[in-house]
Amino acid sequence: MAVKDKWPNALLQFEDFSNNHCFDLLDKYRHRMRCFNDDIQGTGAVIAAGFITAVKVTGVPHSMQKIVFHGAGSAGIGVADQIVQVMLTADHTLSPEDCRARFYFVDSKGLVTSTRPGTLEKHKIPYARADSREISTLIDVIREVKPTALIGLSGQGGAFDKEIIELMGKNWPKPIIFALSNPTKNAECTAEAAYRATDGRCVYASGSPFAPVEMDDGRLLYPGQGNNMYIFPGLGFGAWLCQSKEVSDEMIIAAATALAEFVTPADISLGRIYPALDTIREISCGIAIRVIDVAFSQQLAQIERPSDLKAFVKEHMYNPTY
Repeated sequence: MAVKDKWPNALLQFEDFSNNHCFDLLDKYRHRMRCFNDDIQGTGAVIAAGFITAVKVTGVPHSMQKIVFHGAGSAGIGVADQIVQVMLTADHTLSPEDCRARFYFVDSKGLVTSTRPGTLEKHKIPYARADSREISTLIDVIREVKPTALIGLSGQGGAFDKEIIELMGKNWPKPIIFALSNPTKNAECTAEAAYRATDGRCVYASGSPFAPVEMDDGRLLYPGQGNNMYIFPGLGFGAWLCQSKEVSDEMIIAAATALAEFVTPADISLGRIYPALDTIREISCGIAIRVIDVAFSQQLAQIERPSDLKAFVKEHMYNPTY
């Protein structure tokens, strides 16, 4: 609130708070000032965008998705929350409960269940399984669930070993494997390990950059990088530029959807589920436009609506040329 008092027009982006504080801080302040948490909402939006494209590539509808998360901290829950919103937008027959039933979280104690002894952290409760037995290891969860997607936000490098990746490839023709932990040494698996263990069939993304992988048949596959830099510049800039009263869930989903729309058939043919980073200014502009449009539709914007949103955004974008 000191930030708002000193700079009333500022947007506050915050991250790296512990799980014990970040959700409560976001809930406490998100309707009182213009702010968002990049670990929860930024990561959630960028991975939700990748998930939108991955669903198109695999052809598995949202109602059939089964998603195992390795890691149940702020980033993991944030990603799940955003994917739930994507599912609700894509399939109006689904309820929030239907969507959350597609998720299985594995933390340091195993599968997160509502029957686990002791007190369950508040942020895990919406995704705690009431219909599953206690399972202590990730691979046993995968054996039982047969997930369409495996998402890693555990910070445990190499957690997706060859046996786990091969099992994902055995269960589904095009498994989704997102190894999102940073830095590179913490990635749950490398792009090369994922592609080789699935004969290049998996839809892969990472949080850290990996080089293209040349397969034995000559294919060159380009792994996607689910980096928050795709989302937060356009999201923050759009919300600030229209002086939105707050950063709403709908604005964040709009940012994710806009990012997914920048992925071209050519990108997909190369294995990419994110657009090339050399188009980041165009991407950020497109996201800002969509965010501002939603802010006006929700009556959150506090400026007069420009007649040409694209021209308005481009006019105000910072250009570091001297």
